Amino acid sequence: MIDLLKSLADPCRLRLIAVLMRGEFTVQELTRMLNMGQSRISRHLKILTEAGVLTVKRQATWNYYRVGDANPLFNALLPALEQGLERLPSREEDLAALAGILEERRSRSQEFFDRYALQWDTLFQELMPTPNYLDRLLSAIPIDATTLEVGIGTGRLLHKLSCKSRRVIGVDNSPAMLEETRRRCASSGLNNVELRLGEMSCLPLGNASVDCVVANMVLHHATDPPTVLQELERVLVPGGLLLLADLARHEKEWVRERLADQWLGFGHNELLEWLKSAEFKAIKIETLIEPGKDSILLARSKKTKKII
Repeated sequence: MIDLLKSLADPCRLRLIAVLMRGEFTVQELTRMLNMGQSRISRHLKILTEAGVLTVKRQATWNYYRVGDANPLFNALLPALEQGLERLPSREEDLAALAGILEERRSRSQEFFDRYALQWDTLFQELMPTPNYLDRLLSAIPIDATTLEVGIGTGRLLHKLSCKSRRVIGVDNSPAMLEETRRRCASSGLNNVELRLGEMSCLPLGNASVDCVVANMVLHHATDPPTVLQELERVLVPGGLLLLADLARHEKEWVRERLADQWLGFGHNELLEWLKSAEFKAIKIETLIEPGKDSILLARSKKTKKII
C-alpha cells in the first residue's frame, strides 16, 4: 500500500496516469505529450509499473504503456482518482497533445493507403501471407442482415457480403480506397452496397443500426484498438454479431513502415480482454496456424442483449 501511495504522490506521474487512461503510448510519444526528457519519463514509468499501476507491452523494439489492473487497491481508488485527474492544471494541454499524437498515427495510415490503394491487395498478400481463413469468416455472416464492413480497403469482400446480406455498408478512411471500391461495385452491379467515408473509431452510423460487423485485418491499423471495439459494439443491435480476423502477435517491426501497421498483431488473451471490456459476450477466439505463413486470430462475439 505504501509503495502505491508513494507512486501516486507526484504531479508528473498523475499526468502520466491521466494520459495512459486514454490509450497505449510509447516513451517517445509520452515525452512529446508531456514535454519532458526521456530519462525523466522513463523513471516515472518504472515507478508506476513496479507499483502495479501501469502495464507494459513489448512489440519488437517498442514498449507500449497503459493503465493496468494488477494492483487491487489502485483499482478501488481509480473511480475517485479519475475525478481529480480531470482537474489537473495541465489537463487541457495534455489532452490536446494526446489528440495530436493520435492524429499523427491516423494521418500516416491514411496517407499510406491513399498512396497504395491500387496495389494494396497484391502488396499485402506478398509481404504477409496468411492461412486461408476468409471462407470461415464469411460462413458465419447471418443471411438477409444489415452488414457493416469496417476498413473495406479495395472492396474485395463486398461481393460475397452483398450476396448474403440484405444491405451492406462499407466504411473506410481513405478516399482513394473508396474510389477504387466504387469502381469495383459499379462493374459488378452491386446495388445493395452503400459506401461511406469515416474512421473506425468514430463510425458514421447511428446506435444499434446494423446486425453484423465484419472487421477483416483492420484492427492492427487502429490508433486505439479498445476504442474501436467499443465503437463496433455501439453500432450493433442488441445480440448483433461481430466477426473479426486479424494478425496474431509477431515481431516483424518492418510492417510499421512497409504496411502502415500500428500494431504487430495481438495476443489471444489481449483481444479477449478488450472484447470483454467492450461488453461483448459469447466470445470465441481461435488461432489459425500454417507453416511459412503469418498466424491469424479469428474471433466471433455478440453484443450483450438489453435487459428489460
